Amino acid sequence: MVYKFFGDTIVARIDRGEEILLSVKSICEKENIKLASISALGAVDHVIVGLYKVAEKKYVPNTFDGEMEMTSLTGNVTTKDGELYLHMHADFADGDGNVFGGHLNEAVISGTCELFIHTLNGTVGRKLDEVTGLNILDF
Repeated sequence: MVYKFFGDTIVARIDRGEEILLSVKSICEKENIKLASISALGAVDHVIVGLYKVAEKKYVPNTFDGEMEMTSLTGNVTTKDGELYLHMHADFADGDGNVFGGHLNEAVISGTCELFIHTLNGTVGRKLDEVTGLNILDF
């Protein structure tokens, strides 16, 4: 992975074999980023995405392996209990044009990933919402 600042935005290239969430976490920790928006696209060969079932208060993961285009990744950086908190969703397309996605738990790059992190001044925390079981934004 390599990256460079352009004003308040980091442009990063995540390389073959690297995992997206770990790469973003590494950049944010190194650069002390506490609040940001994230967008990316690229090629992957292993992903785990999830669906949160509100009534059950749990994530259900789905694992996909094989050649896929990451057609869209969007997310944010916040904090929870003073620690870095990443929240990302992504869509992936297989060779037949089928698209699937959800809450991103893991994605391994097969070709390259072009990632943009738009940093913001300040911090936004998260707190547990007892009704849904989700870690919601806390201002």
